[in-house]
Amino acid sequence: MARITKRALAATAGIVMLSTTLAACGGDEGDNGDGPGGTAGKGGTLYVKAEDAIEHLDPHRTYIGLHINMLARTVTRGLLTQSTTDDPAPIPDIATDTGTMAAGGKEWSFTIRDDVKWEDGEAVTCEDFRYGYSRNFATDVITGGPSFYPLSFTDIPGAAEGAPEYSGPYTEKGQDLYDKAVTCDGNTITYRFNKSWPDFNLAVAALHFAAPYRADQDKGDKSNLEIFSNGPYKLEGEWDKESGGTLVQNENYGADDTGTRKALPDKIVFQLGDKAETTYEEIIADAGPAKTTISFNRLPASMFSQIGNEIPEDRYLNVASPFIDYLWFNTEKLDPALRQALAVSTDREAWINASGGERSYKIADSIINPNVPGYAPNSVWKDVPPSGDADQAKTILEDAGIDTPVKVSLQYPQSEGADKQAAALQDSWNSSGLFEVELKPEGDVYYTNIQKPDHDYEIGWAGWGADWNSPSTVLPPLFDSRANIQGGSLGQDYGKYRGDEFNKKLDEASIAAGAGDDAARDKAYQEGGHDPRQRRGLLPARERAVQLRLGLGC
Repeated sequence: MARITKRALAATAGIVMLSTTLAACGGDEGDNGDGPGGTAGKGGTLYVKAEDAIEHLDPHRTYIGLHINMLARTVTRGLLTQSTTDDPAPIPDIATDTGTMAAGGKEWSFTIRDDVKWEDGEAVTCEDFRYGYSRNFATDVITGGPSFYPLSFTDIPGAAEGAPEYSGPYTEKGQDLYDKAVTCDGNTITYRFNKSWPDFNLAVAALHFAAPYRADQDKGDKSNLEIFSNGPYKLEGEWDKESGGTLVQNENYGADDTGTRKALPDKIVFQLGDKAETTYEEIIADAGPAKTTISFNRLPASMFSQIGNEIPEDRYLNVASPFIDYLWFNTEKLDPALRQALAVSTDREAWINASGGERSYKIADSIINPNVPGYAPNSVWKDVPPSGDADQAKTILEDAGIDTPVKVSLQYPQSEGADKQAAALQDSWNSSGLFEVELKPEGDVYYTNIQKPDHDYEIGWAGWGADWNSPSTVLPPLFDSRANIQGGSLGQDYGKYRGDEFNKKLDEASIAAGAGDDAARDKAYQEGGHDPRQRRGLLPARERAVQLRLGLGC
């Protein structure tokens, strides 16, 4: 899944954080909790602060780990969900159990419980799930989400480039094909796939692409920042993209015995726009509303020196992240030799130093995190030093007949930390005399823009973490052009990469996974991802997140 941009923290990305720990969850003044490290109480207001806007609240368009988790614990329930413990097994949510697999993983069925309601008191039905799943196919409207999986697996014939002939509920083109692939029989929904998907249950627990959606509440793109809840909270008034919004208790919250939603605060107030430094200064001071405030931003590197002083040692966490940061190149604009020269000359150590050093990152040698099954170091980077190799880059450019210095631009999501990281990259490239790199920072439209097929960016930043514990959730969703590049979206294939040989390896891996041969699956992924001809990007670092320890989760 995509990591949250440099602007924020998240359970999502190449240099990202994991989930945020929360402040005491009791009231502002009559707090029933014991404060940080104590037992959280019921009532009061929880304040959530973040520097930048939340790009999507529509469950089918949400693909930032932190935001997925936030919605799952407050307003969006699905068939299954994830435990708040370390146990990776999915648990039933609106489904009565964890599903029934048939036809060798090409078919999954779930029965919907009848005691879960929407915020207006109406029952969540099987048809709501069927309609919600259909929205993934409207790739010109429902953009930004994990639609790669429904588009790749659902048993609907493909048109050109592998795109399904069904185009979603707004045009109803190919509706008869969808009606055969996803069906309701009473309270039981059945999904049929074109290839084995034995871990479909893990997918629906981890992501929201199969979340229910009421057809009468769907306004297409205009639903992006609206919430129609079936969880313990609902939106009070409207959500303002720049300043945030307020969630209050949902009086029609249906039965929930998952144990994952304590719903302790009476209100959750999202306040967007404050700098992370300002928020953390307030949290450290621990007075007034700050006693029940958390930040969606990781602790800024500028405040690391306070650890052990103003910040007690027992109030921060430094943990390995599940994400990888990488740079992608526009394969339609930049010559392969130029991409390779940029990659080998990149000073990854400078990036890390600009980010706060080893408290924040360490060098990565694969786009697959070492904690994911099937990981192996990518041999492409075996002979590339962390500080870069300008001499090797010069040879590559000379052999290709490319005149230097080469003018290129780097686009990235702007924040104070990202500005420093981007400047370090710029300096490392420009100091070689081989490149003239221009920085082009952007705000919260960055991800929206890089998913547009007509974008003309040359180099960009992104981050990724496995959607669930499988390499099939890294290489295919990032670089399989067949399901990514279609309609009005590039999906996660931001660099417009197309590789027939690479896609063949993905197919080999999928067949092996369906046969239960994990070794053959991993071998195919490694051969595809490690081919020197496939130099799509570089991997600056793997983050270890620094985050204040602020008490118990709510």
